[in-house]
Amino acid sequence: MKELFTLFCALGIICSCKSVADSGRTAGPAEGEILKIAFGSCNDTDRGNLLWDDILALEPDLWIWGGDNVYADTDDMEKLREYYAELKAVPGYRALEAVTPVIGTWDDHDYGLNDGGAGFKAREASQQVFLDFLGVPATSPRRQREGVYAAHTYTTGKGEVKIFVLDTRYFRSELKADPEGKRRYVPHTEPGGTILGEAQWAWLEGELKDSQADFNILVSSIQVLSGEHGFETWGNFPDEVARLLGVIADSGARGVMVFSGDRHISEFSRSDSQPLGYSLVDFTSSGLTHAYKAFKGEPNPYRIGQVISVESFGWVILDFTNRRATFQIRGDGNKILQELSQTY
Repeated sequence: MKELFTLFCALGIICSCKSVADSGRTAGPAEGEILKIAFGSCNDTDRGNLLWDDILALEPDLWIWGGDNVYADTDDMEKLREYYAELKAVPGYRALEAVTPVIGTWDDHDYGLNDGGAGFKAREASQQVFLDFLGVPATSPRRQREGVYAAHTYTTGKGEVKIFVLDTRYFRSELKADPEGKRRYVPHTEPGGTILGEAQWAWLEGELKDSQADFNILVSSIQVLSGEHGFETWGNFPDEVARLLGVIADSGARGVMVFSGDRHISEFSRSDSQPLGYSLVDFTSSGLTHAYKAFKGEPNPYRIGQVISVESFGWVILDFTNRRATFQIRGDGNKILQELSQTY
């Protein structure tokens, strides 16, 4: 079942997009050589957001929510709707939403339970409220399946990008607390735990194998490569990390990269050991309204550059002509706090 609807892109072009259970397709900017993406996470509507004007000034072709889009922490759906309504009433975000397509995923605080997973009792109701927030039609097949994951394909005159919005909440197994109390969580050493759940895994594997896109972006609310800090991370489920890297490699999909959030810090992680023919970048952008300013360090063998612990957002330019991605961590005043480029 395929449903058609229209979106108005940042440059004023009419973009036709088919919203189906798993994917949509949208025209990109007229010139077709680049696509400009802004993304971010950890947005508390009780705090001022200094970045919406900066994001708007860049005229992104797409905005991606990386999770913790509101801080609700509730199983009361009326309260959850009120938080989303507060966000939509923020002038800067309202202006962005009026001219820019918006997609994204959730994390724990907008899901409804801090560090919550499959055991959250209101997950089904919360999913519907989240889909309402994103404007997903009531008749969409996404309304009938478990989880908020989806794929969106954006086409320009020069190439195509496919964005896989993952759900790391709905199916996630219980986390394992550190028995020694040195950190919050420790990795599962026994088999059987999951982050994505089998239905989402099967979907992701099939969608990646079918992708003809020049760039493929996995949006994960939690970090994939940085796994030693003891907070939430794919690293708490080592078998799931290995499975993800295997699925990416086996798919043959081109230009795979990861966007992540959650941590109230921003950083670039890069693994050069994957059998992809290129390095896998995990771009963490976290802290739209509040950052971990007391950050004093943590291990991450994949880190490139420095950790940014002030409010920031992610800015990505995909250059189809040169098959190059430019990643920038940007702060207030559109200051470039750190940059990384990679050719695929």
